[in-house]
Amino acid sequence: MLRLLERASGIANRALAWFAGLALLAMMLFTVTDVAKRTLGRPVAGSFEVIGWLSASAMSLAVGYAQLHRSHVAMTLLSMRLRGRAAAWVEALTSLLSLGLFVAVAWYVAGYAQVLQATGSLSETLKAIVYPWVYVVALGFTGLVLALLLDAASSLRRALGD
Repeated sequence: MLRLLERASGIANRALAWFAGLALLAMMLFTVTDVAKRTLGRPVAGSFEVIGWLSASAMSLAVGYAQLHRSHVAMTLLSMRLRGRAAAWVEALTSLLSLGLFVAVAWYVAGYAQVLQATGSLSETLKAIVYPWVYVVALGFTGLVLALLLDAASSLRRALGD
């Protein structure tokens, strides 16, 4: 079961990270275009909105991949001093608390996207629909939830001595 979760999380988070890279590339191209047009006195309308949407998408789509590969900042003050099962229990507790937090975050962000969709909310400058971008952020946090679920299962397995 753990191998299946590991495989699913890996595939999903690699795909999400690929889309995060595309969002980052689009953000870079959009920024360069906007800067070039600003020097000509013709800035791109809504550039702050679009860059904000792309940066939120890039960040949220990449966090699950970063969690899988431990490429984030980790506070290990307590766990550095512990060994064996005690360290595994601290890891398991941390993973479970993080899992609970990001399940709630993904759920509430998706709910917020539903509210934006139902109310027909539009962006201020471009008057474009916003909810698809919010769903993308919820999807990214769902990838993080998969990675944290894998962490929690692995840590609990080590803590229980299996």
